[in-house]
Amino acid sequence: MHKIKDILRLHLLGGVTSCRRIGRAVGCGKTAVAECLRRATAAGLMTWETVAALDEDALEQRLYPAAAAKPVASGSTTRPLPDWTRIREELARRDHKVTLMLLWTEYKAEHPDGYQYSQFAERYRRFEKQLSVVLRQQHRPGEKVFVDFCDGIALTHPVTGEKIPTQLFVGALGASSYTFATATLSQELPAWLDCHVRMYEFFQGASALTIPDNLRAGVSKADRYEAELNPSYRDLAEHYGTCVIPARVRKPRDKGKVEAAVLVAQRWLLAVLRHRTFYHLAELNGALSELLVTLNDRVMRHVKESRRSLYERLDRPALKPLPATPYEYAQWKQVKVNIDYHVSFDEHFYSVPYPLIGETLWCRASQRTVELLHKGQRVASHPRSVVKYAYSTIPEHRPASHRAHLEWTPSRLIHWGQTIGPHTAALVEHVIRSKPHPEQGYRSALGILRLANKHGEARLERACDKAIQINSPCYKTVKTMLAQRMEAVPLRGGNADAAADSGHLGAGNVRGSGYYH
Repeated sequence: MHKIKDILRLHLLGGVTSCRRIGRAVGCGKTAVAECLRRATAAGLMTWETVAALDEDALEQRLYPAAAAKPVASGSTTRPLPDWTRIREELARRDHKVTLMLLWTEYKAEHPDGYQYSQFAERYRRFEKQLSVVLRQQHRPGEKVFVDFCDGIALTHPVTGEKIPTQLFVGALGASSYTFATATLSQELPAWLDCHVRMYEFFQGASALTIPDNLRAGVSKADRYEAELNPSYRDLAEHYGTCVIPARVRKPRDKGKVEAAVLVAQRWLLAVLRHRTFYHLAELNGALSELLVTLNDRVMRHVKESRRSLYERLDRPALKPLPATPYEYAQWKQVKVNIDYHVSFDEHFYSVPYPLIGETLWCRASQRTVELLHKGQRVASHPRSVVKYAYSTIPEHRPASHRAHLEWTPSRLIHWGQTIGPHTAALVEHVIRSKPHPEQGYRSALGILRLANKHGEARLERACDKAIQINSPCYKTVKTMLAQRMEAVPLRGGNADAAADSGHLGAGNVRGSGYYH
């Protein structure tokens, strides 16, 4: 009889003298209670200190020595004790819906002389109770806010009548239980972050710690000791100066405050609105805001004070002030620098410093800007562009050779030629104009102009003049003439006259630098 201590506790500590009342309390008959009390009196166990020093088995041996010493029936043995640890593990499995009745059936099949189900269940509950020691959490003012999602009230499509499910975001401060709730259409990352922004504005400050569930929108990789946060969620936490510590997996007591807040929100918000029809999310959130005032103003029975008064007295003075601007959602993505020192994001190409070619960077894209980060340091920032397959390039990101090339324009090259002489300018203009696109002639024009560094401007001017006369205005002709000193050799009569009559290229054909502007 393993209820002896409960009987004696009620009688000795509780002062209950009625055997019937004690029997109802412990679940046995009044006759058994009376017999137990009689045996306790005979054994001298009429003080609680004496009883408390003994366990149930010792008490049974003192009060019922004959039953304790009585041998079991012939052919039987002592009842085998189930493996309670294994049974607890089986009940905790999620892949199979294992019940205590099923485990008892398996136990009885293996041990026919074992406990009956009522005794089996009672002993398991006793075992589990010994393990379920709950730490009562004490929350300091302004220290924690607990957040979670639950199913909300479905919207009704105004045309089709289709039901559109919503999610209810709930946040509760640790010290005061001051509660915030808002409805969203999903649990995706943008909605998750937007709910946090509105929650901090509702609280008029940010807590030191934010305790979420291991929702995938906020936690990229759940871990008992060091969870990996989504970069955008980490960015939001840094913006508000809070630290995110996700609750442990399958440990609801880590966030018992918000679990209770969700239950309260379901009872005092969703239940109140269950008969109303909402067509738009803003309409639903307006109704929730009105009910939140009532909820937070209600006096809680266990503390004789409302959530709002506790918030004003405890949490609000301890919360961190909000930043000057609310957090703006930014998308994070890993990108690789292409050989042209650009990265691709949202079908647009943004430049980074060319030494980062081949590196993998983090791209942080808000509605207005695109930032590129390498090893935590920002290396580039661009206005976000919506033009598809176009390039946003900062000149300083290019190699020096590329910058020099792009700095050349037709007018600049022709002006350089004019400083040497009219024939040089005419030849440069012809080289540029003869190509389908001016940039295709930049290399040849630069080659001609840079021949002056080796051979002098006077010789270059004569060589360009002669190349025009023989109708061969190109880089190779000028270079060959200068190399073989042919620019000073006069043309033979026929060729000179033909060149003069043709007037193919002369100084008069120079259009000037303004033509290409």
